[in-house]
Parts: sequence; C-alpha cells; structure tokens
Amino acid sequence: MKDQWSVLSFGDIVVLVLSAWLVYAAIIIYTRLAGLRSFSKMSAPDFAMTLAVGSLFASSISAPRQRMIAGLIALAVLFLTQQVIAWIRTRISPMRTLIDNRPVLLMAGDQILGDNLKRVNVTRSDLMAKLREANAVRRSDVIAVVFETTGDISVLHGDHDSIDPELFSGVDGAERLKLKSAR
Repeated sequence: MKDQWSVLSFGDIVVLVLSAWLVYAAIIIYTRLAGLRSFSKMSAPDFAMTLAVGSLFASSISAPRQRMIAGLIALAVLFLTQQVIAWIRTRISPMRTLIDNRPVLLMAGDQILGDNLKRVNVTRSDLMAKLREANAVRRSDVIAVVFETTGDISVLHGDHDSIDPELFSGVDGAERLKLKSAR
C-alpha cells in the first residue's frame, strides 16, 4: 500500500500544471506592468521582492485549489507594494536613507579595510575569492572593492588614473581612496 500523500490523481496533476502555468503567467504580466526593476536586486526591498515572489509562486501551486487565488492576490499586492516603495525611495530622501543600505568600501587600493570587512560580515577569504573572480591578478592592481547594497561585491581594478570619483559618492569609507579626477 502506497502512502496516501505520495499519490496524485490525474485530475490533481492537471490542476497542478494549469495552476503553475496560470501563476507563472501572472508573474510575467505583473512584471511587465511593474517593469524589470521588480527583480533587479538593486536594493533590499528588491531582494525581498524576489524572495517573496518565489515563495508565493511555490506555495500557490503546491496546493492549487486552496491557495492559487490567494497567491495571485498576494503577488499583485507585492508588486504594488514594491512600486510604492520605489516611488517613495526616488522622491523622499530620508525614506531612501531609512530603506536602503549604504555601500561599504572593503579595499582602498591594495589596503584591506579589516574593520569594514567585520562590519559587513565578509571574511578575508571571501574577499580574496571575489578578487580572483574579477580576474584581479595582483592586489596592487586593485583600485577599490565595494560591498554593494545588494550584498554583491564589486571589484574595480586596472588603470588608477581613469576612475571617476563620482562612482564612489555615497560609499562608506570612500574618503580612504586616493582618486584623481577622471580625464
């Protein structure tokens, strides 16, 4: 005798497939209406949105008869909420400061900023892995390493004379960089 939870009828499978297609189509439609920013990972709310959409997608199709309509409504509310937060972030500076993380400088030239590494919970090993991933072959080639608001790590390396200081506006620790004006 098979466990009852592991048996799906043909009708259950059809409902599951149709529900998955419907919820998937709804996500595409919502994304088209809201714009690609919905999944951009440019800020903490964007990242939360990506996680929430994935979770709602999974829960909406896992028990389609009970959750599909609720999932579609919840997805619509999520997309609307993200649009409202994006509108607030672009128009109300104090709210942007409250909502968004600030990028943090992890390396200034070849100097590793240990206090900043600790502050953002990045190990020296993690940092070295990111340098390798960015094809930095010598620490002396590094201009800066920035822990971005999304949790990504950006490695800038190459010609030290051609970096635009404006790239580092709003980066915590940017004053430790020795940048020349862009040509």
